[in-house]
Amino acid sequence: MITAIVRFPLPDEVDLAEAESRFKETAPRYTDVSGLLRKYYLFGNGSGGGVYLWKTRAEAEAMYTPEWSARIAGIYGADPVVEYFETPVIVDNVSGEIETSTA
Repeated sequence: MITAIVRFPLPDEVDLAEAESRFKETAPRYTDVSGLLRKYYLFGNGSGGGVYLWKTRAEAEAMYTPEWSARIAGIYGADPVVEYFETPVIVDNVSGEIETSTA
């Protein structure tokens, strides 16, 4: 599995309420995306972003196109930065399970 962390600076006037409103507006775009297991929206320290859990890096990279970057910049006012991480183990305290990439 792959975790992608996306970050971008937010304009000073974007507070938590405004960020949440923008996040809710974009959330439906991420339902039923091939390979996307979870997406968490982030807000804090003058930044917005997301944490995405993907089945594979190829599926993650298919999302982060130049068109996607331009859309993010149009909504939030800045280009996003994407970082990729291998995710070999996940602890899920809701289900009580520990998931590994080899399982």
